[in-house]
Amino acid sequence: MRIGELAERVGTSTRALRHYESLGLLAARRTSNGYREYGEEDVRVVREIRTLVGIGFALEETRPFVECLRAGYATGDSCPASVAVYQRKIAEIDDCVASLAAVRERLSSAVSGGSLADAPEPLCAFTPLAR
Repeated sequence: MRIGELAERVGTSTRALRHYESLGLLAARRTSNGYREYGEEDVRVVREIRTLVGIGFALEETRPFVECLRAGYATGDSCPASVAVYQRKIAEIDDCVASLAAVRERLSSAVSGGSLADAPEPLCAFTPLAR
């Protein structure tokens, strides 16, 4: 399938697919006339990338999952390198939750008559998932 069809099937833009290709996350084969050509395995790869990015992973963090799929595994999280990324991400989330809990505690204290003068700032970026 060509790039436009792949983009339509996975719900993204051709620009995003070219970006994934430039990062080495997606590999297009070229036809004799230079068109990009993709297969069903590329649909799985792009869906994996989009799912992970959609829950807050950076594009580079998707690489082990993509490599796992390319190695023939049924899922991108079947490989030890993917599990290691999950573990790092869980640790980041735990740190973020702790930081946000400290900020929440200070805000609660301020509501009860305390001061925000020494309130900690969150040490993580909090971006709610779009629903």
